[in-house]
Amino acid sequence: MKRSLILLFVYVFVDVLGFSLILPLLPYYANTFGASDTVVGLLLGANALTQLIGAPVIGRLSDRYGRRPLLLVSLAGTVVSFLLLGWAGSLAMLFFSRVLDGFLGGDISLAQAYISDVTDEKNRARGLGIIGAAFGLGFIFGPAIGGTLSAGGNYGLPAFVAAGLAALNLLGVFLWLPESLPPAKRAAIVQSPKSAFTPRALWEALNRRCVGPLLQVRLIYGLAFTMFETIFSLFALRQLGLDAQATSYVLTYVGVIIVLIQGGGIGLLTRRFNDKQLIFGGSVLAAFSLLAWALTPNVWVLLIVLVPLALASGVLNVVINSSLTKSVYPEEVGGILGLSAALGSVARVISPVVGGFLLGQVSPAAPGILGAVLMAWLIVFIWWRVLHVPDLECPEPRAV
Repeated sequence: MKRSLILLFVYVFVDVLGFSLILPLLPYYANTFGASDTVVGLLLGANALTQLIGAPVIGRLSDRYGRRPLLLVSLAGTVVSFLLLGWAGSLAMLFFSRVLDGFLGGDISLAQAYISDVTDEKNRARGLGIIGAAFGLGFIFGPAIGGTLSAGGNYGLPAFVAAGLAALNLLGVFLWLPESLPPAKRAAIVQSPKSAFTPRALWEALNRRCVGPLLQVRLIYGLAFTMFETIFSLFALRQLGLDAQATSYVLTYVGVIIVLIQGGGIGLLTRRFNDKQLIFGGSVLAAFSLLAWALTPNVWVLLIVLVPLALASGVLNVVINSSLTKSVYPEEVGGILGLSAALGSVARVISPVVGGFLLGQVSPAAPGILGAVLMAWLIVFIWWRVLHVPDLECPEPRAV
């Protein structure tokens, strides 16, 4: 098991490294083909939409045919999509490459499923923690490397490097990663009802008094922060005149802050404050930080503003999901985290499209202002529905 976890850590790190190489550069790449800010938002949203559709299908297929074969298929799709991105000679090719990667890009969710297969309840949290650590490291190094490789406007080179990293991952899985799901276990999973992201499952969860408010918090926060996350490169270009290299280095700076917070800061905060207090405080900090980001006049002010924004993000991303897992029975944890992730995917579909339109048609400050307004509304919601609600019996008593 230890060997498999080490391999998965390397796998996720390399996967995120390749993805984060090109993520900050996509708006600049699309601009070379004359894409408007609204079209750039559609480009970013298209990948999230197709991933929202494709990831559950890939997950279900992995239940039936095993994790390893689907990991290989997903990685092969990633290699091809990055190659197409590097060779893109038109905006249509950019869209096609991102759509292909979205449909076949369920590799991180497959890695999470693999870890669940090879760990028990006692060490599963520690096993899943390697994905968070690998994510953080990937997002520290990826933007910086991508920015360096794109010097002179050569946006195809980072895409080819990302394709090479994905190919190395494909080779590593093929040679060294064993199957985690034996045939008997596959048959049991396929035959048993499993929690999934369906309208009925979401509606039932939203109507549970312990879980529903937290899921609503997850969605609204996701819409607001994803507005920053996906539109930041366009904002940096339009508002501050930063090129792709400078933007990538700023995002590396944000990644370092978030890793420091999630690596040590969260532990200190959770010893002093409960989850409800942290969710409320993080939301207040996020609202003011998003407004300050929207009104940033120069790079130096931006670097200051990004510190509390990264702090709020690091706290909320961890604490919301932590609260959700404490609000359900152990056998429901996977399902509720799946719903939380699905709501995050919905936010990644909506926010880039809306943010791109606002930035291009209204003002570079408009996405940040909308994000701040959403968080202000969320503060009121948390105050009435979470913070000042008497402690409930959570998980809720089972129906008898």
